[in-house]
Amino acid sequence: MNENVRSNHLKAFGKEIGEKENRKLKAQNENKRSVWLGLGMFGMIGWSVAVPTVAGAVLGYWLDQKYPQPFSWTLTLLLTGLITGSAIAWNWVAKENEEMHGKKKEKE
Repeated sequence: MNENVRSNHLKAFGKEIGEKENRKLKAQNENKRSVWLGLGMFGMIGWSVAVPTVAGAVLGYWLDQKYPQPFSWTLTLLLTGLITGSAIAWNWVAKENEEMHGKKKEKE
């Protein structure tokens, strides 16, 4: 009888250790993905701001050369591109944040 009880305790202990190890491995995989996701997010945010800003500056420079005005097309369109790019990045980050929090709520 004593050997049977000991065997049951060992099985329960082994099962508990296995479950803990599976949780640790799952957490490590999620952390690795979150690091790469974070780096990708930096790149996406950077490009979403940089492209409209540079495009606005180039278009503004061209307009300044072709159609001179008392104001600077380059500066005006550069700022417009910066604001547009920032709005795009803000929208994208908000969408990602909403998606991440939605997934966390589902897991809980």
